[in-house]
Amino acid sequence: MRNTPQGILLGDLWKRPGLSPRDRSVITVAVLIARNQPVEMPYHFNLALDNGVTPAELSEIITHLAFYSGWANATGAVAVAKQVFSARGIGADQLPEASATPLPLDEAADAERAKGVEQTVGAVSQGVVEYTNGVLFKDLWLRPGLAPRDRSLITVTSLISSGQVGQITYHFNRAMNAGLTKDQASEMLAHLTFYAGWPNVFSAVPVVKDVFEKRPS
Repeated sequence: MRNTPQGILLGDLWKRPGLSPRDRSVITVAVLIARNQPVEMPYHFNLALDNGVTPAELSEIITHLAFYSGWANATGAVAVAKQVFSARGIGADQLPEASATPLPLDEAADAERAKGVEQTVGAVSQGVVEYTNGVLFKDLWLRPGLAPRDRSLITVTSLISSGQVGQITYHFNRAMNAGLTKDQASEMLAHLTFYAGWPNVFSAVPVVKDVFEKRPS
């Protein structure tokens, strides 16, 4: 029945053309980890793998969200992923290396970003500045296990899912610079209404609207 919750989700939402099934899986997995909702993880981790997310990418999503939703949420997801990988015969040889050759760094853009971090945070915590400019953006964001668009997509998803609107402007622009289109961004919000809840999406809408209006046509 399409008018049941399950029918609306899998019969309507997941079949909308605005996002690929893979993108919908990436977004949904990120919501579940960010909100620490393990009950649905086995189904959606398996669905993500079926929809073209590789084991290495799923592993890297968890690693990325350890920084953006917290270590405890990530370790909870690790336990579920371990069971899913075992059941599917996925071994360590299919997962990302702990240390890998980093992606190229845009020195000019990163210098501007680092300047903003220093101006915003420096007077409060130099430790936050150090870890943000080092571990976060010189290590995590340059790991090759996820495409930059996917890293931005799961980061924006985590922020919206957690009601953290303050960081959305920067990361939404970063996502669109990495290739997320306006139509895809709009459809992401529609998808998140069901998985992150209407209040979180409505809180994000004014920020996203501002991003859309200020970006060049």
